[in-house]
Amino acid sequence: MSESLHVVCPQCSAVNRIPVARLAANPKCGKCHQPLFSAHPVELNGSSFDTHISRNDIPVLVDFWAPWCGPCKMMAPFFLQAAGELEPQMRLVKVNTEAEQELGARFNIRSIPTLALFRNGREVARQAGAMGAADIVRWAKAQL
Repeated sequence: MSESLHVVCPQCSAVNRIPVARLAANPKCGKCHQPLFSAHPVELNGSSFDTHISRNDIPVLVDFWAPWCGPCKMMAPFFLQAAGELEPQMRLVKVNTEAEQELGARFNIRSIPTLALFRNGREVARQAGAMGAADIVRWAKAQL
């Protein structure tokens, strides 16, 4: 690992270079001055998705979901809890496949919820079905 990492701001999508030693010290965005980590998943759309996937040096865990999906609603608080445990070593994001149908099609999402883990711009693991917070954390860490 290099001495610093690129981390995309969840607010303004600016790419920030953060020294690895300061990653857990509540870093703020150099452009908008908002916290880079808030222990909350980041809602992404088609335009912000590629920036977060390709420019983050930390892994990105994506929850592909839809508002009408019962298991998705059931898993949402667990995904939020997992964000608190996995940040800042990992960015957790959500993609509403109803609103972002192109992203769902591009990644061949056939069932929801589906978790997909991206590293260095490429998908490295995928898991379909609702999970509890401990299972999300355990699964995500096991993929790294």
